[in-house]
Amino acid sequence: MVRVWLVDRRFDSKGLVRLTYATEDGERVHTKELAERRLVMGGGVTAGRDVDETALGETPADKLERFAAEASRMAADHDLDETV
Repeated sequence: MVRVWLVDRRFDSKGLVRLTYATEDGERVHTKELAERRLVMGGGVTAGRDVDETALGETPADKLERFAAEASRMAADHDLDETV
C-alpha cells in the first residue's frame, strides 16, 4: 500500500466530485470520482488514504510541483483519516 494525500478537489456540472490524491513527492496520483450527494452524506473526504500501488498513475509534468507541495503540506498538517 502507498500513502497518498488530497491535493485537488473538482466539482462538475453533473454532480460529480473528482478527488485527486498524490504521493508526497508528487510523482504519483490516485483519482476517485463520486457523486456530490454521496460526499455530503458519507461523512466527507479524508486528508489521506492508503491505496494499492496498481491504483496509482503518473502525475502530469505541469502539476508535479504543485501536487508535491500540497501533499507535503497535508501530510504535515493532518492525520490520514482526518476529514478535510
